[in-house]
Amino acid sequence: MQIFGVDIGGSGIKGAPVDLDRGDLTQERFKVLTPHPATPDAVADGVKEVVAHFGWTGPVGITFPGVVNGGDTVRTAANVDKAWIGTDARALLSGRLGGLPVTVLNDADAAGVAEMQFGAGRDRKGTVLLLTFGTGIGSALFIDGELVPNTELGHLELNGHEAEKRASTKVKEDQQMTWEHWARRVTKYLAHVEMLFSPELFIIGGGVSRKADRFLPLIQGIRAEIVPAQLENNAGIVGAAMRAAAKSAT
Repeated sequence: MQIFGVDIGGSGIKGAPVDLDRGDLTQERFKVLTPHPATPDAVADGVKEVVAHFGWTGPVGITFPGVVNGGDTVRTAANVDKAWIGTDARALLSGRLGGLPVTVLNDADAAGVAEMQFGAGRDRKGTVLLLTFGTGIGSALFIDGELVPNTELGHLELNGHEAEKRASTKVKEDQQMTWEHWARRVTKYLAHVEMLFSPELFIIGGGVSRKADRFLPLIQGIRAEIVPAQLENNAGIVGAAMRAAAKSAT
């Protein structure tokens, strides 16, 4: 079974058809740059371009970088235009895609769903936290395999600052940090999150997961196991497709 997944990020909008039996893309993903300002209409146009690239005509799962209540209403928009707040994302995106069935969920939640089914969290019980490092820091919290949606732990305060303003991949790049410097900030963030949630496992996702060997060995003093996401930066696309498939089956 194939379903289309789209991952809306602060820097890019990417998508591809997904094989739900294997949890993998069936074609090379197609990406467009996230428009700036990332208004609802401009982002919807980007999603349309990605889906049209494949000539897709079935259900579509779409991630959003913020809180999405009930799969409809956007409540936060830290890394896209604030005009998204209060927008019915499902109605907007379905309309732009010519009425195709659309399912919308938080981007990190989508990545987490995929990793728990097909990746680093498979068969893991207890408390598992996936953290995606990119333009911001996303989070997906699982208790015995069940998702606690829209946690948005990248917005926790850390040393008087919002955590994602100190330890995201974007901050590392903007400030030209060494891996050692950035790893120290990530360590402080993980220690804070561990104090609050006591997870057995941290899964580190986002594009930086492809370079896990550069920074994970530098993270010391965390009691929980720390592993890179196995689906790397495709996890959001896969998770979005999984959620769309579950929705279309009900």
